[in-house]
Amino acid sequence: MSIPFEWVDNNKLFGGAILLLSGDFRQTLPVIPRSTFADEINACLKQSFLWRSVETLRLTINMRVQLQNDPSAQIFSEQLLDIGNGKIELQPNTQCIELPDNFCTVVQDKNELIQSIFPDIQNNYLNHEWLSQRAILAAKNVDVDEINFQIQQLLPGDLMSFKSIDTVVDENESVNFPIEFLNSLDIPGMPPHNLRLKIGSPIILLRNLNPPQLSNGTRLVIKKITGNILEATILAGNF
Repeated sequence: MSIPFEWVDNNKLFGGAILLLSGDFRQTLPVIPRSTFADEINACLKQSFLWRSVETLRLTINMRVQLQNDPSAQIFSEQLLDIGNGKIELQPNTQCIELPDNFCTVVQDKNELIQSIFPDIQNNYLNHEWLSQRAILAAKNVDVDEINFQIQQLLPGDLMSFKSIDTVVDENESVNFPIEFLNSLDIPGMPPHNLRLKIGSPIILLRNLNPPQLSNGTRLVIKKITGNILEATILAGNF
């Protein structure tokens, strides 16, 4: 590794180089497995000794709302800021906030959520324009897997399973990494061990090995399934 000569014996933070950090503390705190709220706060950059050397620059104009020129989007943006800034009072019995009536539509269970986002999916799933305009987001992978399975059960055809490689390279390490353990791993940004798909299922490209034809996060729909190949159609985009 080569080091610029001006950084040698340089005691400045990051060798005097300018480091740009972007983010919003009102949105996502550091993710620490099995942690408490205090642990997440203590892991924030604001708790670091480096924070006293940080110069804060603020972006105050929501360009997406401004370009859309949509009054409802403006209201929603302001409501998000009020929640992030702590302007919504906490309920005394739960210490949680109560969302405004016009903030969102609350449903009772996952089945009602699926029916409201994907109504009559048995007849509409072949309409790629209809499919590209809707998605369900969830905070936990376990909920994502459950919702995906429920939606795919509504599609015609049989589910096909694609399982990840669950053997170790060094056979001597097989005792330390049993198959059951490898199958239980649920790593963020990676497909589940048992990926179940149907023709017509919408999918997301996580990583592309041949840019720029496709970009990470591209939404596609399964067109054909073979033993080791998935043929898919892009729901939106130039390619």
